[in-house]
Amino acid sequence: MLYRRRTLDLARGELETPVLFPVRNLGKRSSDNTPAYVGTIPEFSAAMINVRSIRNREPMWQRLTNGVSLREEMGVPEDTIVFADSGGFDFSSKEVDTTPAKTLDTQRRLDVDIYGTVDIPLSRENRDAENERRISQSAQYALEASDHHDGRGPLLASVHGYDPETVRNTLRYLEKHGDFDGYALGSMVPIRTDYEKVTKLILSARKSTEKHLHVYGLGGLVYQPLLLYLGVDSFDSSAFIRSAGNRNYLIPGFGGEEIRNIESLDYLPCPCPICGKRSLDKIREDRTALTQHNLWALATELRRFRYVAESGRDIEEYLDLRFQGNGVTQRAYETAKQQVRRLT
Repeated sequence: MLYRRRTLDLARGELETPVLFPVRNLGKRSSDNTPAYVGTIPEFSAAMINVRSIRNREPMWQRLTNGVSLREEMGVPEDTIVFADSGGFDFSSKEVDTTPAKTLDTQRRLDVDIYGTVDIPLSRENRDAENERRISQSAQYALEASDHHDGRGPLLASVHGYDPETVRNTLRYLEKHGDFDGYALGSMVPIRTDYEKVTKLILSARKSTEKHLHVYGLGGLVYQPLLLYLGVDSFDSSAFIRSAGNRNYLIPGFGGEEIRNIESLDYLPCPCPICGKRSLDKIREDRTALTQHNLWALATELRRFRYVAESGRDIEEYLDLRFQGNGVTQRAYETAKQQVRRLT
């Protein structure tokens, strides 16, 4: 097993890993759909933001550069740890409208804790030559960021690759020519249903470095235990928001279920602070409550894995049961297990 626990020493305090960064849609039109969670769910004292969206939202940017702190704008305590993604996912279909220096300047002015480099994600539709260009350009952006970074907080280089060898070679190139505190593996969301491919890409990255490894966009219920098993240190997710928007109720150990499919229940199968005293009807009517429950579900999934690991139980036996009944994820896990066993 590659699962590991570490501590990031940051300006605002220590952050225990592995950790999930809930995505905050600050700067987006949907910025008001993230409910309060810091201080209510112990695991989640951190957040992921998109600095491009914030800088391009003129009224917000004016407030943030005229006395309002980022955390005041977010409505969270000042000790909340913020990981600032460059907004690379926006460049999947748009031209890059920033530079590594401008992005670093934005991150510094927002007083973030963890810095992510500018990147251009891959997509299934792009031809190999175009994807190779994107991989190379993202690496060059990372090296430029390394040159400009003042060391104020950890710098994670964003990495992309369509096969394990490309991921491995890119990481080695960045390790040789730049100065990074860790790496963030991107372009996972478009291929998230190809569990075996995603698993191989993550393992390639994990085998290539002992530094902090983040995976963009795959922190949902199904992927979380797989990421932990593969030794990923952090991940982010907006699944709790998207699922609530689709009236999808997340159930730890199972996945998501549309509320309409369980309408015969008076109370939902979760004792979290949101569901414990609310009926199904109340949850259905309150999207904020459903979003908050979904966050609790993600926290519960993380707690269960940690319990199994820390209590000395067999992680692989737990995951055999966890993925039982879903042939696709079970095959991905079996693939991961074979490769992990060769490494440990």
